[in-house]
Amino acid sequence: MTDTLHFLIERYGLIVVFIGCIAEGESVAIIGGFFAHQHVLHTAAVYIAAFMGAFIGDTGFFVLGRRFSDHPRVLAMRERPGFSHAYEMVRKHPDLFVLSNRFIYGMRLVGGVAAGLSGIAVWRFLVFNAASSAAWAALFVTLGYFFGLGAEQILGKALLRHEKLFIGLGIGLVVAVIAAIAAHKLAKRQKIA
Repeated sequence: MTDTLHFLIERYGLIVVFIGCIAEGESVAIIGGFFAHQHVLHTAAVYIAAFMGAFIGDTGFFVLGRRFSDHPRVLAMRERPGFSHAYEMVRKHPDLFVLSNRFIYGMRLVGGVAAGLSGIAVWRFLVFNAASSAAWAALFVTLGYFFGLGAEQILGKALLRHEKLFIGLGIGLVVAVIAAIAAHKLAKRQKIA
C-alpha cells in the first residue's frame, strides 16, 4: 500500500499541487514542500506548480468578475460573507488588496471576483497577482519543507519511507482543519458585524 502511495505521489504529486493551489491551496503547498524535503518531489517543481496554480486560479476568478458579472455563480459569490468588505478594500487600495488577498484564508475566491468587478486595470492586476503568487508559493512550500526538516529532526532515522508519506498527509490534514476553523470563525464574525 505505501509503495503505491509513494508511486502516486511521485507521479501525480505536482499535478495535485497545481490543481490544489488554484483554489484555497495552503495545505496542498505545505504538503508539496514536505514531500520536496523528503525527496519525493523536486523542490523547484513544487514551487512552480504552486505558483502557477495560484496565479492561474486568481486570474480565473478575476476574469469571472470582469467578464461574467451577471452569471449566477458570480452573483452567488457576491452574496458570500466577506464579499462587500473585499470589494470595498479593492476599491480603496487596489494594489495592496491584490498583493494581500491571497494570504487571507477564505477570501481568495470572493477577492478575485471583487477585483474583477472593481475596474482595476488588467495589466495591473496581473503584475500584482504574479508578485503575490510568487511570495505565497515561496512561503507555503518553504513551510512544508521545514515541517519535513522538523519531522526528520524529531523522529531521526525512524522516519522511513512509508512513515514520511503518512506524516506528510497528517501535516496537510492538520493545516486544513486549522484553516477551516479559522475561516468558519471569520465568516461567523462577519455575519455578526
